[in-house]
Amino acid sequence: MDGSTNSLDDVSAESSTEFPDRMSLMEVRLQAQEDEITLLKSSLADALRKLRLHDQQIPLLKQQLIAVNPAAARVLHQSCYVDGFSKPCRLSTSSLDGFHHPSNSHISNTAENGEGGAKTISSHKPSTSDRCTQTEPWIPNHETVPLALTPAIQSLSLEDALPESIQFTDETPIKLRREEEDAFEEEMGKDQTWSSLVEETIQPTTVRTLQQQQSKGSEDSQGSCPQTPTSSSPAPPKELASSPHGGPLSSIREEENMLVRRNSEKSRDSQDKTKQRLSKKAASSTNLLTRSPSLESRAKDLISSTGSQGSRRGTQSQSIKMFIRGRPITMYIPSNILNYEELRMDLPSQKLDLDWVYGYRGRDCRANLYLLPSGEAVYFIACVVVLYHIRNQTQRHYQKHTDCVRCLAIHPDKVRVASGQTAGVDKDGKPLQPFVHIWDSKTLVTLQQIGLGTFERGVGALAFSSSDNGTFLCVIDDSNEHMISVWDWNKNIKHTEVKSTNEAVLGVDFSPTDTNNIISCGKSHVYFWTLSAGTLTKKQGIFGKYKKPKFVLCFVFSLTGDVLTGDSEGNILTWGKSAADTKTLGKGAKETFQIMKQTRAHEGSVFTMCILQGGAILSGGGKDRKIIRWSADLAPERECEIPEKFGAVRTIADVDGEELLVGTTRNAILRGTFSDGFVAIVQGHVDEMWGLATHPTQNIFITCGNDRQVCVWNAGDHKLDWCATLEESGLCADFSPNGAVVSVGLSTGRWVVLDLQTKEVVSDLTDGNEQLSVMRYSPDGSFLAVGSHDNFIYIYNVTEGGRRYTRFGKCTGHSSFITHLDWSKDGKYIMSNSGDYEILYWDVASGCKLLRNRFESKDREWASYTCVLGFHVMGVWLEGSDGTDINALCRSHSERMVAVADDFCKVHLFQYPCPKPKAPSYKYEGHGSHVTNVRFTHNDSHLLSMGGKDTCILQWRVKGAGTGDHSKEHLASSSSVCSSSSSPENGR
Repeated sequence: MDGSTNSLDDVSAESSTEFPDRMSLMEVRLQAQEDEITLLKSSLADALRKLRLHDQQIPLLKQQLIAVNPAAARVLHQSCYVDGFSKPCRLSTSSLDGFHHPSNSHISNTAENGEGGAKTISSHKPSTSDRCTQTEPWIPNHETVPLALTPAIQSLSLEDALPESIQFTDETPIKLRREEEDAFEEEMGKDQTWSSLVEETIQPTTVRTLQQQQSKGSEDSQGSCPQTPTSSSPAPPKELASSPHGGPLSSIREEENMLVRRNSEKSRDSQDKTKQRLSKKAASSTNLLTRSPSLESRAKDLISSTGSQGSRRGTQSQSIKMFIRGRPITMYIPSNILNYEELRMDLPSQKLDLDWVYGYRGRDCRANLYLLPSGEAVYFIACVVVLYHIRNQTQRHYQKHTDCVRCLAIHPDKVRVASGQTAGVDKDGKPLQPFVHIWDSKTLVTLQQIGLGTFERGVGALAFSSSDNGTFLCVIDDSNEHMISVWDWNKNIKHTEVKSTNEAVLGVDFSPTDTNNIISCGKSHVYFWTLSAGTLTKKQGIFGKYKKPKFVLCFVFSLTGDVLTGDSEGNILTWGKSAADTKTLGKGAKETFQIMKQTRAHEGSVFTMCILQGGAILSGGGKDRKIIRWSADLAPERECEIPEKFGAVRTIADVDGEELLVGTTRNAILRGTFSDGFVAIVQGHVDEMWGLATHPTQNIFITCGNDRQVCVWNAGDHKLDWCATLEESGLCADFSPNGAVVSVGLSTGRWVVLDLQTKEVVSDLTDGNEQLSVMRYSPDGSFLAVGSHDNFIYIYNVTEGGRRYTRFGKCTGHSSFITHLDWSKDGKYIMSNSGDYEILYWDVASGCKLLRNRFESKDREWASYTCVLGFHVMGVWLEGSDGTDINALCRSHSERMVAVADDFCKVHLFQYPCPKPKAPSYKYEGHGSHVTNVRFTHNDSHLLSMGGKDTCILQWRVKGAGTGDHSKEHLASSSSVCSSSSSPENGR
């Protein structure tokens, strides 16, 4: 067979098992690495800030110490600094010998110098070993200090720089560091200049003990040094001058040795304490980088603090700080909020009700389209089973599933329906248990739930029995062994369960004449099961002389009792019962199914077959996209081909023997006949979607995604108006304010502008070579902002009604890719978010200038609000959220509510504004994948939400209080705190 045929068959069959996508795993790893890099950048910036503060503090402390104690200058020139604290350098023997001690020398008072220090008579140039090359250079002709003063002066430390009123303890340096950090945080918005934390005049105490030893009788030497820099060095005692080697000098030398020992012990202790502090800091940094659970949970909590300083002009204001993945985000409170703590967070006065579901899951599911006697077509997409009335063009929805629906079965009474779902995961990544729901299609009431805790991964196939009025239900799950089980579903009793096969299973059904006979098919197999005495036994179909297909994709029972299978080779095989071969199987062997006939049906795979009332058979092809009608003895009667844009035939449902419903592999449902052809009644995207925008004056919206399709939908008629194919994936879009054109950003940095009437491309430009994430027109339509993953926002002048674009400027300042942006109501400013959780503001009118003082933007009004980070939407972040939990949000045009699209398949509706953490919301389910975008229609009558991998668009009707009035008074009039932070389930 053709290689492409086998490839299509492999993809269609393998995708049904939903094994983990390798590419998605790589994306998860890449995102985790980007998060680590962001955290490292934040930690490095904090460390550099602290180093800068210490570097600024050290010279000032040293100058103040020299000003009141000139004798300390010699020691300070030989000091090294570790972590902002003084650490004496060890002096060598040669350095000690270098001091001059003449027997008749005396120390004379000198005139006061500019630095307030004093000079001695003797001068000495120290050797290289005397110098500490890590600090200040050696100063020529620097005056020396007598040896008797050296040990005491060497003990100078931070303690000596403190005023007497401050007691020095082991915690003093830590407290000083904390005060520095607090002062730095309070001055964020002001000019970042450093001021000394010690403003009192320093009272030196380091030379008192030594002066007492040198001159017991001198009262002047016992006092404190004057506070003014006019002090002179004290004169040495007479005994020292007259007898340098005599008795008094010996006692002084002994005292000097004691001082040196004490100082060395004190130095070792301080070094040990410094090492302990450094080790603790290193451990805390390690904990930060590894993001321990406790630290991560604390960092993610939305912690608010008030009373911090405001603008650099000195204006007093309040700010709120929240943390995402350890990164602080500061938001300034608007001026009209007088008491932030008393703001009341209520549920919105509006609610949502599911109005319409766009799309159908035919890409990787089969046997999922049926017609009920009520005239409704039953199919599913995402977590919703849709009942679409074809003639009335209305929808009803069964919404009791918690994850993606995978399979359907119709009871013989044509009223009750069984639907099975996949397992999925919860918010914390823990697997959820799959189950099967049996429900009434008339009332949408759930009749029974079976299999909870029994099935693994998901439900892959199911079928009602026919000969006993649907008493039993057969289910095959998606576990490794594909367990097959038979249930008395009305009593919720499992009769039997047995392993099926390790290969993929694609279909199962009961024999229409015997409940004890079950058939299943899948990859390289067809099994004939017999239910006897509560036990299932299987016999594998033998292909014998016929080529064994890679996949047996479908089967039906003929009116004669034969089994017809369609396979990946394009053949229909007829299996009939025959007497057992006793020579091969031995005595007592029962009759078996064997291939009686092979019929060439399609080029490529046979994806589906359908039996009609008169015994005729319909088959649908993959590669050839043909629907063929066969007689009971498999003679071809009629055929037709569906348009290529809809893909291959996935499943067929008979309407009245002439009219048919056809589900396709490109997620469309067609309606038609062999003579008149087929038209689409349901259409949708076939790959992940991200771009969504609503028309400014009409009930029209546009979507785009990785399938390279741009679709314009009519929200009022629930139809696809038109669709265009792009050369690349579309990731974002926006309508111009006049509604004449729409701009679409692509995955390569290119963006195009389409005319809504002619569907032609009127402009085609490129910015950078990375994907674009947001397109946004200014309120008057004179500018277009293009946000890119290259960290820039490109600004264009728009003329000729949105058909001509000229580069105006580029906003440069973000350190990560742009995620969201909004224009101010006057069209002069932009607020933007980035991938590293930054909130920046830009003055576009002044040349795309970054507004470094974010305080000035606190009262600015925004034409739209789609940024996920901001004061007015801070409450949408749930407890424990990280920066990727919310993909998009949108404020209503009435400014009364905000809708949120999260990463856990939910749509939330909050009151707007909601600036307090843990704000209550209504929560709505329906999507089976991360919700990528949400938008309100132009009059707020509906909300549109878009799933990612589930390729589903949900249209929600907004119910409740009127949406025409703005609600700025919510902030000013709120006076009490909401006592509940829980979100009502589904809001229904």
